[in-house]
Amino acid sequence: MYLDTTSKLIEAEIFSVMPDSFRRIGMRTDWADANRPGEATDCFIEGPSFDADGNLYIVDIPFGRIFRIASDKTWSLVVEYESWPNGLKIDKDGCIPVADYMHGIMQLDVKAGCMRPVLTPRNSESFRGCNDLHIADNGDIYFTDQGQTGLHDPTGRVYRLASGRLDCLIDTGISPNGLVLDRAEATLFVAMTRDNAVWRLPFMKDGSVSKVGRFCSTFGTSGPDGLTMDKAGRLFVAHASLGHVFVFAPNGELIARIKSCAGPACTNVAIGGNNGYHLYMTESSTGTVMVADISDESLRKA
Repeated sequence: MYLDTTSKLIEAEIFSVMPDSFRRIGMRTDWADANRPGEATDCFIEGPSFDADGNLYIVDIPFGRIFRIASDKTWSLVVEYESWPNGLKIDKDGCIPVADYMHGIMQLDVKAGCMRPVLTPRNSESFRGCNDLHIADNGDIYFTDQGQTGLHDPTGRVYRLASGRLDCLIDTGISPNGLVLDRAEATLFVAMTRDNAVWRLPFMKDGSVSKVGRFCSTFGTSGPDGLTMDKAGRLFVAHASLGHVFVFAPNGELIARIKSCAGPACTNVAIGGNNGYHLYMTESSTGTVMVADISDESLRKA
């Protein structure tokens, strides 16, 4: 896929920016040294997800922080701990599991202001580096174990945690990252960042996957990152180096692109607002949350 200038272009606008009081200016971290060498990193936000009251939760990976952004755009620190929280989702009951790069799958206890382990080792073996997760309607948690995998080491894993049972769906992933189920929960889409593609994983009757293929391919120095899907089955793909979120129809056609107004590192996405007609996007390197109109009228192809 090239940067198709015939697809509908939607401009994003700034929703909120991390206040200076929360930025860790001049502080180095092991995470930034490994993943953003030579770049000043006073924050790196990811994992947007809304609670039932309309508060937006995000993670700040290198400094082990989780923030809540209220509807009036006020930021508050929910928890800070020794780790690298990478992805976050809020389920229909208000539980907040977190894909933690350092520890595995954790859960945020908002009232207590602390993190609790859900799944840290697997058969006494640590994960390579959990990245993101998705929660099915029945509560099953799908998550990616990315680590530093890539074309040189295609051993990233995609898991399903169901009623205490852990199933490995893929163990040949090329940097598995964001993921989302389709509306029927019959197919899982997974961003494979360093393959610069989104893979399509259809489920068989026994819950395994088969006939895995590339749903779409992109380009650039990074690749697809966070994913979400709207009620119409349109797939939104945040690209971590092209400064866009790409919108694909259920058949794989590129129908729109949403352009960042803050920077190129569009890492993750969440749908919110009245009737689910707004897309919220994290631009990680600047600590900016952007928003764009994704109503049917806005997405109608030019």
